[in-house]
Amino acid sequence: MTYQYLLGLAIILFSTKILGLLTQRAHMPQVVGALLAGLLIGPACFGLIHSSDFLNQISEIGVIILMFMAGLETDTQELKRSGKAAFFIALLGVIVPLLGGFAVALLCHVGSDSLPVSLTLQYVFIGVILTATSVSISVETLKEMGKVSTKAGTAILGAALIDDILGIIALTVITSLADPSTNIVLVLLKIAGFFVFAILAALVYERLMRFFVRIAPDHNRRYILMSFAFCLLMAFCAEELFGVADITGAYVAGLVSSFSNKRERIYHDFDTVSYLLVAPVFFASIGLKVELSSMSASVLVFTLVLTLAAVLTKVAGCGVGARLCKYSGQESIQIGVGMISRGEVALIVANKGEALGLITSELYAPIVIMVVVTTIVTPIFLKLAFKSKKKKKEAVAL
Repeated sequence: MTYQYLLGLAIILFSTKILGLLTQRAHMPQVVGALLAGLLIGPACFGLIHSSDFLNQISEIGVIILMFMAGLETDTQELKRSGKAAFFIALLGVIVPLLGGFAVALLCHVGSDSLPVSLTLQYVFIGVILTATSVSISVETLKEMGKVSTKAGTAILGAALIDDILGIIALTVITSLADPSTNIVLVLLKIAGFFVFAILAALVYERLMRFFVRIAPDHNRRYILMSFAFCLLMAFCAEELFGVADITGAYVAGLVSSFSNKRERIYHDFDTVSYLLVAPVFFASIGLKVELSSMSASVLVFTLVLTLAAVLTKVAGCGVGARLCKYSGQESIQIGVGMISRGEVALIVANKGEALGLITSELYAPIVIMVVVTTIVTPIFLKLAFKSKKKKKEAVAL
């Protein structure tokens, strides 16, 4: 047995905290420092640590806890009010990047005749990758700024969840064309089944928590344990039983727990666990996945254009959707920026496509770079978007 993983964790914790403080001093969110730490200690720079199954599993728990905490903080009344708007925002946030990704792939001619599917299908799949949204980075940034429960923050969370469902449907359609064994109708039924399951699970969980409150009203630690178990169970069931992303299950679990009178205590204890280990590992692990192998000039151009398209199409699609739903211009920009990050969701989609022969292995590096860049710029742009609103209010007050 090797204990190298202990050294790796220590390096990650030290580097993420030091760089997080430095970026905070530079008036940027600390999460940016954690992402940069992953790039510096990973294969892209010094090569001190490489991505591993152990780190990937801890980072997965990290993103699950982040989404659970986002659910705890969500203003459910505002979420109800923004439900229809969130769907429309998410819909445009899928359609525009899908078309943008297709156009980029077509213009850069990144398809290969050696793959078992047509070039058109390969180009469409690049668009499907751009439809993904990883809201965990936005959640951490909004949490750090105290903006999760704002109108824009709630819209970002709601739209991201719906975006996840629409992304699954888009992925299912494209993979069914490449893999005849995939049944679209069955996938749609499973997605609907998850929300029925979530309602039933919420009712059972609520009764169970009331039972614990009755028999042990002062034992707060038991509530935390039950909440964590419920979070992990919902994440597992969402992914394994219904084919919905585990982070969606975790977010729903957080929403259910937000109605508990122990909400503040649950949030405080989860925040401690997140801060100590799982969140730093999650953010650093994204940078660890970047390996800058030899890239041809054409692939490099594709990387740059794909990254630019990834940013612009989400801002345009979600921003226009928000504006059409009567959000202010400033709020529309905040919502569009909050949906930029692709994170682990795009990587999962890319892995699926490579396994089915929808993209070549040489395109994986550009996709990873696009993921890292969108992940780093999202918290920076978000802070600027909210800061400009603050300045505008101060100017009006003067």
